[in-house]
Amino acid sequence: MAYFIDVILPIPVEKAFTYEVNIDEARFLKPGMRVAVPFGKSKIYAAIVRNIHQEHPVIYEPKPIDHILDETPVITTIQLQLWQWMSQYYMCTEGEIMRAALPRTFLLESETMIYKNEEVTLSDLDLTDQEFLIVEALQYQSQLKIGEVSAILEKQRVLPIIERLLQKGALSIQEEIYERYIPKIAKYVKLHSDYEEEAQMHELLDTLSRAPRQREIVLQYFSLKAKNNTPIKTTQLQKQAKATSTQLKTLVDKGIFEIYQQQENRVTFGDVQSQQKELNKYQQQALVEITESFTKQAVCLLHGVTSSGKTEIYVNLIESYLKLDKQVLYLLPEIALTTQLIKRLEAYFGDTIVVFHSKYSIHERTEVWYNVLNKSAKAQVIIGARSAILLPFQDLGLLIVDEEHETSYKQFDPAPRYHARDTAIMLGHMHKAKVLLGSATPAIETYHNAQSGKYGLVTLSHRYGNVLLPEIELVDIKEKHRRKLMTGYFSDTLLRAITDALEEKEQVILFQNRRGYSPILECLTCGHSPQCPNCDVSLTYHKYRDQLRCHYCGHHIAMQQKCQACGSAELSTKGFGTEQVETALKELYPEASISRMDSDTTRGKYAFEKLITAFEEHDIDILVGTQMLTKGLDFRNVTLVGVLHADSMLHHPDFRAHERSYQLIAQVSGRAGRTQKRGKVLVQTYNPYHQILQQVSVNKYNAMLDEQLEERRNYRYPPFYRLIKIIIKHRDYQKIEDAASWLAQSFKNTLQGVEVLGPEVPSIARIRNMYHKHIMIKLSRKQSSTAIKKDMLRVQTSFKAIAQFRSVRVIMDVDSYT
Repeated sequence: MAYFIDVILPIPVEKAFTYEVNIDEARFLKPGMRVAVPFGKSKIYAAIVRNIHQEHPVIYEPKPIDHILDETPVITTIQLQLWQWMSQYYMCTEGEIMRAALPRTFLLESETMIYKNEEVTLSDLDLTDQEFLIVEALQYQSQLKIGEVSAILEKQRVLPIIERLLQKGALSIQEEIYERYIPKIAKYVKLHSDYEEEAQMHELLDTLSRAPRQREIVLQYFSLKAKNNTPIKTTQLQKQAKATSTQLKTLVDKGIFEIYQQQENRVTFGDVQSQQKELNKYQQQALVEITESFTKQAVCLLHGVTSSGKTEIYVNLIESYLKLDKQVLYLLPEIALTTQLIKRLEAYFGDTIVVFHSKYSIHERTEVWYNVLNKSAKAQVIIGARSAILLPFQDLGLLIVDEEHETSYKQFDPAPRYHARDTAIMLGHMHKAKVLLGSATPAIETYHNAQSGKYGLVTLSHRYGNVLLPEIELVDIKEKHRRKLMTGYFSDTLLRAITDALEEKEQVILFQNRRGYSPILECLTCGHSPQCPNCDVSLTYHKYRDQLRCHYCGHHIAMQQKCQACGSAELSTKGFGTEQVETALKELYPEASISRMDSDTTRGKYAFEKLITAFEEHDIDILVGTQMLTKGLDFRNVTLVGVLHADSMLHHPDFRAHERSYQLIAQVSGRAGRTQKRGKVLVQTYNPYHQILQQVSVNKYNAMLDEQLEERRNYRYPPFYRLIKIIIKHRDYQKIEDAASWLAQSFKNTLQGVEVLGPEVPSIARIRNMYHKHIMIKLSRKQSSTAIKKDMLRVQTSFKAIAQFRSVRVIMDVDSYT
């Protein structure tokens, strides 16, 4: 009797593929294991087994698998269920989710290896110069990879040359699959068993009296062993004894020491004793209300003002779930936050925490994956950015989504374009776990769900230690310009406040939501501004690199000395970014230590940690930054926060612009005055009477919420309607025009009773040489989104069947955030 398996391939194909297995393989295999399978003409992929059955596929003859890669599943059953839900809800393939979820070490793919055919002998005259170089290289090496052939010939297109050699019979090729994960092996040193007794130790030291360096190494070994009775690394002993590897090897050769190897984790945290703070009465009350809410509902929203001590409440909840032997997932929107939070959670939970985010290497992420999968004692509390939601949890009890309003939780590109908060709620449902959403400025959709009774709601309106909320003052820079009270981009009010804070040895945060030095370089003679050749945007000037850069595609050129259009040397910069703010401040306050935090200064693996640590330890007086600064960071000595240009956030062509502006200003304001002294926030604006700025200045979140809900109800936006954005991309402008019109008309004809808007040209019409068109679909909450999505996918299939549109890329972005 024949046995078959359905597998998920790490490529964007809609359906699972079926392969044939023998009876022994069928008995051994389980859903979630990886198998190497042939696909297409010669490719081999590592695929995930979804299920084992005995139904022969109708359409095609199944191929046998190549071999089994795992002894136990690397994917849990609940993960497979989550992938299925995500593929249906977010209109993507399970292969795309698999590629996003698994560490790259698991995504084994074959590599074409080239071998010399020993049975065929060709003379040099039969070969071209390039063919001869390949054959000659194979006389010295048994095999070559395609990349190695490219390096030998110093050209990219080598496949035609290899093809000619194959036709001449000079080569043979083979697809080989590679395991990429390499465990970290550390070398340890121990004393030979002959010298374990005290008398033998003394005898050994006497023997080494004529070799003082060797004797010193042995003495340092005893010293390390006495301090901490744990295995000693060779590097640790060498450092302590100031010894070389040769000196240590001499002791090994003499039979005094033995070297052994041991696998170790790449990600480790210190074992620190609990230093938990006492909860105040407001936190205690909130904790009781959350616990009560969890008895009735699976999801609860904690609406706590900035610095109200939400983290301490999370810690108490985590502790209660760890006592039940449950895993806890703590999601954060920004890697910078994980850096600061790890230090705080280490103090509570020691080495039971693991961290998972994109700055970790593939090997570090693989180790975290195995620790979570095996429910290791080292992986009870998992802290991570949005991708941590896709880890293989075994027994998840609690999910905390901190700063749940953050747009960073939404994946934009590539697929799957999921929202980590919404996916966390579904994952919690599958694990029968509880989900706590926390924020000082909740997303309007979340608060509406709490108000309507879908989620529990707990409010925490007092700051920890009864510290007052910061005083927010709106500074009218239009009036300041008129009265000539501006120094560059700083009002006299802001500069006076910065000076006072520095005199008091206090720290300052300045917020400008644009990186670089200046967004526009303009010729004063002809008005020309350098544009990106690949995108419809101006190039941003970066002074520290002395170049103009595109923030969309990365294109860059050297800073222009004269206008490219008219040749004039009169060039001027317009607007300002964090880099220009930093430069201006260094001129105004030469004695102060000034740094900036944006994506230019935090590229390295430990860049966040170094910057945040320096600011915490008061090595930095003024920190200039983008919205990275707004996301829940806790600095104890900051008393002043300045928002340099609030208007730039208010006028985006986006229905969420006002909500986001309120959240950004409220969150960055919350970094001020987190200890006894009341903080001050100065918001510079050309329009101090704007409704949002007035609301944020007096902390009227509910007024903003009611106003925004009324607008969204009237104009059919979330939370009353669901949005699906269709993004159409192509290099040919006419082709994208035709394709977008065809798609929009087909959606209008097929989706009866559904509002289809567009196609429209977005604010940036061309990115990376691809023209864009957008179509927006609005679904009422009463309409079946599942049925409508199926209809949309049918339209997309018909679209792809049209020959002229096959090269047009169509992206479905469910619950679009832009």
